[in-house]
Amino acid sequence: MSETFQQAGHDPRRLLRHAALVSAAAGALGALTLWGRFSADVTGAVLALDITVALASWLLSPLLLWRPVGVATALTVLAALSPTATPAASMGVLQVAQRRPFRVATLVGAAGVAAHLVQGLWQPNRGISFGWWLLLIAFGYGAMVGWGALARARRELLMSLTERARRAEAEQGRRVAEARMAERTRIAREMHDVLAHRLSLLATYAGALEYRPDAPPEKLSHAAGVIRTGVHQALDELREVILLLRAEDADEDDRPQPVLEDVPRLVEESRDAGGQVELRDATVGASALPAAAGRTAYRVVQEGLTNARKHAAGRPVRVVLEGRPGGRLVVDIRNPLPEDGAGPLAPGSGTGLVGLTERVRLAGGRLDHQAAEGEFRLRAWLPWPA
Repeated sequence: MSETFQQAGHDPRRLLRHAALVSAAAGALGALTLWGRFSADVTGAVLALDITVALASWLLSPLLLWRPVGVATALTVLAALSPTATPAASMGVLQVAQRRPFRVATLVGAAGVAAHLVQGLWQPNRGISFGWWLLLIAFGYGAMVGWGALARARRELLMSLTERARRAEAEQGRRVAEARMAERTRIAREMHDVLAHRLSLLATYAGALEYRPDAPPEKLSHAAGVIRTGVHQALDELREVILLLRAEDADEDDRPQPVLEDVPRLVEESRDAGGQVELRDATVGASALPAAAGRTAYRVVQEGLTNARKHAAGRPVRVVLEGRPGGRLVVDIRNPLPEDGAGPLAPGSGTGLVGLTERVRLAGGRLDHQAAEGEFRLRAWLPWPA
């Protein structure tokens, strides 16, 4: 019975109310037909048969909502015996057309016309010729089949549109969730690139204070000042990233983004922290490099210097930039591998290169990193349109 409820598209209470309406309509129409038969001076066994068929049709009519084809077939058989079953049989054809495929409804409708052909042969209608009466019956059954099929098609269309709207809403929600996740990943990558570089510089100066407590006071004062300034800068950069996280629209981010021309300043910061960094810039027309590619190249250099300070502190680093418009930009960073047993200066998550690879890939380029011939090599290729 639960399957019947689902097929009808109603809840149980509504289906029961619908059944009551069908029963009332079938009972009223059957009673009117029976009254007409009584007025036509139908008596005896024929009248008893009409009363029995009318009662049986009225009792079967509510079951059309549960078993439309079977009950409609039974009502069609009763319609062959008496006109008092015609209203209920017509309602049965309508229910079948609304709930079953058109082919099934057509067969039930044809059976109904055949049943009335039998009815007309042994109980002819006295007010109209047999031919016209049968034509009207056929027209009525055809109208019932067409009306029911149209209602069924309309209901299926509405259900399809509702399901499509639900899926579209779910798809939109999924896309919004994916966009939020992508934005959070971008912000997390940005936070890693910015803060990891800054904090590695602070770790270098703090290490100098720890291992050289006998340094001259002016050097200690300078290192402490650099640490204080670096902390403020790290906090400012963290605040900028948080503001970016809270921004409702990405276009609201007016924070200046680093480009390729800012790489010398980045290298100078590493040198000020005591790093041995060699920069060779062989690019032509760096100002013509797209902002996205320039920002990605800057992050590659930043990550390379940060990793060198973490894992090979005090070892020389070489940074090479090559490229021109119409070709590609090559960023090559190399530093000697740390000595055996030397641990990193500062702990890391190990995901910096993973995020950097994804960043370069999204920019249309390729990144490769490997340890070979006693040095660590980080190399990126980025497209440089003409």
